[in-house]
Amino acid sequence: MNNKKRYDILTRLRDNNPKPETELNFSSPFELLVAVTLSAQATDVSVNKATDKLFQVANTPQAIFDLGVDGLKSYIKTIGLYNNKAVNVIKACEMLINLHQGKVPQNREALEALPGVGRKTANVVLNTAFGWPTIAVDTHIFRMANRTKFAMGKNVDQVEEKMLKVTPAEFKVDVHHWFILHGRYTCLARKPRCGSCLIEDLCEFKDKTE
Repeated sequence: MNNKKRYDILTRLRDNNPKPETELNFSSPFELLVAVTLSAQATDVSVNKATDKLFQVANTPQAIFDLGVDGLKSYIKTIGLYNNKAVNVIKACEMLINLHQGKVPQNREALEALPGVGRKTANVVLNTAFGWPTIAVDTHIFRMANRTKFAMGKNVDQVEEKMLKVTPAEFKVDVHHWFILHGRYTCLARKPRCGSCLIEDLCEFKDKTE
């Protein structure tokens, strides 16, 4: 795919949704960090149902740490892998309290040192909470980037590297939201909705659907 076509794709996505936002509910960088950690292999809807109740009771590192692992589990038990996630979130809260004065660090290395926080989660927090031009590649972005041929790669790291390289600066802060939402609602895994896709004529996917 050439850069002109990429620019046109991003322009259409921006025109359609000028200020894209995550579908996770949060009101602080810490709440976002917890929500993204809980969202691994879970839907945003299931995470929101749990955190809407959790954050009413505890929405700071100290408050969630005070709940303890078992107390936290009672709020997130409807989410997949909740046992491991509860342990990781409590450990992360302890580190935030002891190492970062209870604040979420604006630093990739410090974020990725937190239990349960990998590169993708760090990218989401840096981008969505702090406005960094990072691109968090999830399954939707990986599929869409390869399917359209916008940024092809054999794994998420390769796709992230390629997207960072080919995405103009003016689009970098929002591109991961556009791709997630487009992949979630239009460029579906099993049968993409090509007929209702606003970038169908620019996409280089060969097996388009009606």
